[in-house]
Amino acid sequence: MSDTTTTAGTTERAPSVYVPSADALATVLAPGARPDRPSALGASLTFGWRALLKIKHVPEQLFDVTAFPIIMVLMFTYLFGGALADSPRDYLQFFLPGIMVTSVVMITMYTGVGLNTDIEKGIFDRFRTLPVWRPAALVGMIFGDVLRYILAALVILGVGLALGFRPAGGVAGVAAGIGLLVVFSFAFSWVWTFFGLILRSEKSVMGVSMMVLFPLTFLSNVFVEPSTMPGWLQAFVKVNPVTQLVAAVRAVMSGDSNPSATMWLLVWSAGFVVIFGTLTMHRYNRR
Repeated sequence: MSDTTTTAGTTERAPSVYVPSADALATVLAPGARPDRPSALGASLTFGWRALLKIKHVPEQLFDVTAFPIIMVLMFTYLFGGALADSPRDYLQFFLPGIMVTSVVMITMYTGVGLNTDIEKGIFDRFRTLPVWRPAALVGMIFGDVLRYILAALVILGVGLALGFRPAGGVAGVAAGIGLLVVFSFAFSWVWTFFGLILRSEKSVMGVSMMVLFPLTFLSNVFVEPSTMPGWLQAFVKVNPVTQLVAAVRAVMSGDSNPSATMWLLVWSAGFVVIFGTLTMHRYNRR
């Protein structure tokens, strides 16, 4: 069959069609063993590494875990220290564990904000098509945020030490306090992943988060002892999970222990994971 055609007195050559040989196809398709499916932990850690790479490329994301905690410590120490204690330094011994809890718990809302942003961009639709454990993208994202929580706690601790905070519990007490704070923050982040899935915009997520976080953090034992409050307010403060968290962290940092507060802290943490983790995955699988 001729590979030329004649049109209007001119001769044109038809384009040739390349047909790969069997050896070339075998080389490209690499007929080896299929890679094993990644484990749930491995996939989650990979997505956690993705979250850290986002911070590397956009380092200003760390503003909320560096500058914000410093401002909170300085502002409240010198604003309330003279009025509520003999001096700002004396007040700092009581106040710093509480403001550490407040700052870290408040930045957990950015988990939901980041998730909502990724969903709006269609990134999570691509993740759902990958042959990995389905919750890995969500769990990995929270794993990445754990580093932010630890960094914020260390920044606040550093500022507090510079201002005169001296934890009687020493290094072990501080490490235990930060550990309790990270456990609660990891569990509490599942609340915001759920809101990040059901709300339509990141502004909505931030608005709802602030509406929940402000009563929890300010109506607690962060700034003053609950015994100075009216009786009806004490009833709410005593069952507030942030109150239990602050009491547990404050106790271990002072070299003491508060078994009741620690137990309720772990109960609240487990409840957040079970309830909101389940709701989040149900919603995520139905999107």
